[in-house]
Amino acid sequence: MAEPSTTKAVMEMQHISRRFDATQALDDVSLTLYPGEVHALIGENGAGKSTLIKIMTGVHRPDSGVILLDGEPVHIGNSMEAQALGIAAIYQEPMVFPDLNVAENIFISHRSRGLFVRWGQMFREAEEILARLDVALDVRMPARGLTLASQQAVEIAKAISLKVRVLIMDEPTASLSAHEVAQLFRIIASLRSQGVAILFIGHRMEEVFTIADRITVLRDGKVISSALRGQMSTEQIIRDMVGRKIEDFFAKSEAQRGELLLSVRGLSKEGVFRDVNFDIYHGEVLGFAGLIGARRTDVGLALFGIEPADQGTIVFEGREVQIRAPEQALDLGITYVTEDRRQLGLTLPMSLATNISLPTLRRYLSRLGLVRRRAEVQTAEAFRERLTIRSPSVDIEVGKLSGGNQQKVMLSKWLNAEPKLLILDEPTRGIDVRAKAEVHHIINDLAKQGLAIILISSDLPEVLAMSDRILVMREGRQMGLFTHAEATEETVMAAALGQAQLAAERLG
Repeated sequence: MAEPSTTKAVMEMQHISRRFDATQALDDVSLTLYPGEVHALIGENGAGKSTLIKIMTGVHRPDSGVILLDGEPVHIGNSMEAQALGIAAIYQEPMVFPDLNVAENIFISHRSRGLFVRWGQMFREAEEILARLDVALDVRMPARGLTLASQQAVEIAKAISLKVRVLIMDEPTASLSAHEVAQLFRIIASLRSQGVAILFIGHRMEEVFTIADRITVLRDGKVISSALRGQMSTEQIIRDMVGRKIEDFFAKSEAQRGELLLSVRGLSKEGVFRDVNFDIYHGEVLGFAGLIGARRTDVGLALFGIEPADQGTIVFEGREVQIRAPEQALDLGITYVTEDRRQLGLTLPMSLATNISLPTLRRYLSRLGLVRRRAEVQTAEAFRERLTIRSPSVDIEVGKLSGGNQQKVMLSKWLNAEPKLLILDEPTRGIDVRAKAEVHHIINDLAKQGLAIILISSDLPEVLAMSDRILVMREGRQMGLFTHAEATEETVMAAALGQAQLAAERLG
C-alpha cells in the first residue's frame, strides 16, 4: 500500500462495499485523497470505478463502509449534498448548456445569487476563475461554439466557483488531442497548487505516469494495489488490472507472408503528403508510425478514396487502379476503420445488427427493397460470437456498449465487406487494457487468415509488437521503412523526429 502522506486527508473511503443483485460491484474498497495531490484510479471496464465515483457523489449509497471528510463521517445522499461538501465530478463528455454563455454555465448551480442577475459582476468573477486556471475564454460567448477541451475547462471553473475540494475527473482525456491534453494537464497542475484533491480516472499509462502522484488499481471491485507513482511500473499496473503479464497483450504470430497485394509508388497529395512508397502482402501487418501531424491517416484516407491522392500509382493485385471514392475502394476489397468511432465510425442510436450491415446493405434487401431482417440478425450474431462482442442482444443500441465492444462492432462492420486489405486507424484508442488485448488477438488472427492489414497507431509499443514492417512518417514525408527485426523504439523515434541519418547509423 502507499505510504501515508504527512498532510491530513481531505476525503477517505473506508471499507466501502456495494452489491447490485448478484453482482458485487465493490468489495471492501478503501481510498484516501489528500489536498494538492493527483490520485489516479485505474481499472478495466467493470472493475468498480464508476460505482465508487457514484458513491462519492451521492448517486449511490454504500451497503457498508464509512466516508470521512476532514476526518469526520459524512452521509452523501445526493449530488447536491456532495456539491455542498465541495465534491464535484467532470466526465469524458462535458455537460454544458450550449445556449448559455460561458459565465452562465460556470455559475448555473448558484441558487443564492439573488433574484436579478448582476451581469457585470458575474462576468468579472468568471474571468477571475478562468484566469486562476490560466484559461483564455470569452465569458460572454455561447458554450455551443466551444471545443471539447474548452467545455471541460468551463466544467472545472464551475467546480471552482462552488469551492471544490475534491474533483473527480472521469476519463477526461479520452476525446482530446495531444495539445488539448497538455492544456488540461496545466489546469490540473494549477488545481493541485491551489490544494484541490484530484481523483483522475484514466487508462493511458503514459498520462497516468505524467500527472499522478499516487496510483490505485481496482480489479473485480477490489483494491489490488495502491502506491506512490515512483513505486509502480506500467508492467505491474497492467498485471494488477487483469492478472496477466504485459507480454500477453501483444499476440503477434510470425508472418506467413503471401502474394503481393498492393504496391504504392510516389503517392502524393498537394500540401498534405508526398512521395510515399510501399508494398503490402497478403497476411502481413504493415505499421504506420509517426508523431502528431505525420499525415499517416491522410495516406489511409487516400487509399480508401475519401481524400484521393493527386499523384502516384496504386497497383492492386497486379493491376494499376484509380481510387477516387470509397465505393471504388470497396469494390477492390479495401476497407477503412476510422479512429473516431463515435462521430464517424458508428451510428450510435442504431442497433448492433444495423451498424454491421450498413456498408453492405444491398446484400440484405429483398426484391421489394425491404431489409431482410433475419439475414441481418444472423450476420450480426455470427460476428458477436466471432469477435466476442459483449452485448445482451444484437438489437441493443451501439451507443450503450462499452468502448471496446463498440470498436469490435466497427471492425465487424468492415470485415462483413470481406476485404482483402483492412486499414485500421488507431484501433485501440479509448479502450481499456483487456479490450486492447482482444483487438490485438483479432488483428493477429485476421493476418493469419491471409488478410493484409495497415495498422496506423500512435501507440509505439503496439506498432512495434504487432507489425511485420513499419513505415515511419514525419510531416507528410516517408522517413523510413523498417523490418520487424530492425525496428526499435530508438530507430523509429529517430526517424519520426526527422533524424533519418541517425536512424540509419543505428541500424549499422
